[in-house]
Amino acid sequence: MPTDDFAIVAEDLGVQYSLRFHRNQSVQRTLSRWLSRDRVEPFWALRHVHVRVTHGESLAVIGPNGAGKSTLLQVLAGIIAPSEGRLEARGQISGLLTLGAGFDVDLSGRENILLAGAFLGLDDRVTRELLPGIVEYADLGQFIDAPLKTYSSGMRARLGFAIATSVDPDILLLDEVLATGDATFRAKSKARVLQLVGDAKAVVLVTHDMAWVKEYCNRAILIEEGRVIIEGEPDEVVETHQRNTEATRKRKAEEAKAAGLAPVIAGRGR
Repeated sequence: MPTDDFAIVAEDLGVQYSLRFHRNQSVQRTLSRWLSRDRVEPFWALRHVHVRVTHGESLAVIGPNGAGKSTLLQVLAGIIAPSEGRLEARGQISGLLTLGAGFDVDLSGRENILLAGAFLGLDDRVTRELLPGIVEYADLGQFIDAPLKTYSSGMRARLGFAIATSVDPDILLLDEVLATGDATFRAKSKARVLQLVGDAKAVVLVTHDMAWVKEYCNRAILIEEGRVIIEGEPDEVVETHQRNTEATRKRKAEEAKAAGLAPVIAGRGR
């Protein structure tokens, strides 16, 4: 693999959070813990993560909930600064992550397209030239002129995907967008991702759709508890993920049974 053909290189990435300042804690409790100097272990959302994505590659990031998948995408998008490690990206990055940060729920879909264009650094003239194509692709009907706060999550995803892919990005980051919307839009979005890959663009997506991973991705990585467990061919990585998921399910069931928390089969009153 040529060393100069990469789109993204991440080396020994780590993202650390302090659990001392939890948003659900009261100010009084937080201050009390700080004054008492209680020891709070740092939480690593990601640790020692190495990722390389080349142009023309579609990389799937899979793993259980809370594994650190979305955190990794936010680091790649530049939303979160890594606590350690090195990250280098070559080319224009676009994705629903960065666009979501620029949406205004009080503005219409059409107005949000113009706002997103400015957020992406596009000249207003260029954004207005792209506007008709984005509106057509999103296919939101009259809702395109309704406030974004009236949109469902699927409608927002459709608008965001239409914007993110309209600017012909060198690197496209997607987080579960292919699971939203109706079957027609999912098929259209998958076709667009394949077109980007065919045009030598780089795509990184977080998904729970294992069929999509195996059929359309060149490579996959499995993340568990903030660390990359395996990287390689999609079929192999998906098989490992499914095996680990089943093992975890069985372990938790056995632990619940041992603790007397097994599901109650009989109805109440017996």
